[in-house]
Amino acid sequence: MGTAIHPETVLIIDFGSQVTQLIARRVREAGVYSEIAPFQNAEEAFRRLRPKAVILSGGPASATDIGSPRAPDIVFESGVPVLGICYGQQTMCAQLGGKVETGDHREFGRAYLEIETDNPLFEGIWAPGTRHQVWMSHGDRVTALPEGFKVIGISAGAPFAAIADDKRHYYGVQFHPEVAHTPDGARLIANFVREIAGLKDEWTMATYREQAVAAIRSQVGEGRVICALSGGVDSSVAALLAHEAVGEQLTCILVDHGLMRKNEAAEVVEMFRKHYNVPLVLVDASERFLSALHGESDPEKKRKTIGRLFIEVFEEEAKKLGGADFLVQGTLYPDVIESVSFTGGPSVTIKSHHNVGGLPERMNMELVEPLRELFKDEVRALGKELGLPNHFIGRHPFPGPGLAIRCPGGVTREKLDILRAADAIYLDEIRKAGLYDAIWQAFAVLLPVQTVGVMGDSRTYEYVCALRAVTSVDGMTADFYRYDMEFLGRAATRIINEVRGINRVVYDVTSKPPGTIEWE
Repeated sequence: MGTAIHPETVLIIDFGSQVTQLIARRVREAGVYSEIAPFQNAEEAFRRLRPKAVILSGGPASATDIGSPRAPDIVFESGVPVLGICYGQQTMCAQLGGKVETGDHREFGRAYLEIETDNPLFEGIWAPGTRHQVWMSHGDRVTALPEGFKVIGISAGAPFAAIADDKRHYYGVQFHPEVAHTPDGARLIANFVREIAGLKDEWTMATYREQAVAAIRSQVGEGRVICALSGGVDSSVAALLAHEAVGEQLTCILVDHGLMRKNEAAEVVEMFRKHYNVPLVLVDASERFLSALHGESDPEKKRKTIGRLFIEVFEEEAKKLGGADFLVQGTLYPDVIESVSFTGGPSVTIKSHHNVGGLPERMNMELVEPLRELFKDEVRALGKELGLPNHFIGRHPFPGPGLAIRCPGGVTREKLDILRAADAIYLDEIRKAGLYDAIWQAFAVLLPVQTVGVMGDSRTYEYVCALRAVTSVDGMTADFYRYDMEFLGRAATRIINEVRGINRVVYDVTSKPPGTIEWE
């Protein structure tokens, strides 16, 4: 998952918290590269990455249980600064000779931290004698500190809510500084990585571009390269990086699987052929994909089928080109995180349409994944660095399986045409209202139910269309966008009037916590 190109790295050991990825985001916002490793693989990750600091995440386990997760001993033997958050604080104290107990003083939600003393962790944000809102989520709590630690902050339910061993550069907080509900929490994490650990703010997209291009050249050498181009921001940025690195050794392949948005294939071809002069092959495989998907309602089988067919098409096109040694893919860090079951859960199925774990041996090709270490907003920043136009950089994400997963139930060409038309109208209304850039992702879904309705003097029996819009930063978490009713009424009226096959429109107001799938 990592490389050796980041001399200053913060390793985040994941104990199963739902918000571990937010810690990584906060570290990167401070200008320092970070990487997450599950606690089971933490020792290997530590030796590979040689981090300059370590953060221990929260998690659902109890530090008082026999066999509960622990940080590897190498972390504390290495002398690098360590910050423990929630469970991370508890296991750090337990491992270093302190005491953790399960009691009746639980804290979940908003709490208030009272600052006891000056400390580098609080520099510039919190002063002694002041009281600040933080976000708690714990049942256990530290009841005795290891030797060398002191209390620097308390709360009603946690007498050791913030602790420090300044000599060894060990720090622990019972609250979650990484979440938005802890104002100034991001600055606390920045204090740890920048001031305490002494790391420089050298994590920039200009630097990453240079390193990624060099890494691609080193990996590819004189080999032939094909790129899986979908037309989305991720694959487009990956393609431009690869083209900058290896030039004419690269050929992009755009597979029109019949599941794309309206006019999408034509728009992508025009941009890459005319504006970037990147070699591009357009493959119309819509009949092949739709035949294989016809009537299939199981969402996981849809993803597996689409992934398998993509591989087959790339194999065939590579042979037509005289063979290929490498396949460029726009895998992002969230794809990697969600594809690895860090704590034994079912998240391995979430990105099953991606080839995150590698390609089938029969392909005899090696994956090139230049964006594998980036979050979505970082990819957009890199796209800007590469010269992609703003309207394209800000384009809403579109999943690899395309409209197949926005058409729950059986997939047919008729249903896809209805969905494609409704989706185009919805996005058109969003743009007209000036809301497109305020929304991270918006799309229509054709629900697998039909309802009776009356349109004019006739009774209809047609599909229900659901509209979704969410706000997010990196796609790992999302909250629904709060439209006003005037907008929803306008969009719904256009869809019902202009799209035959839909007689009812609803708005989805669910949120996306970490590790959930869009609509399945």
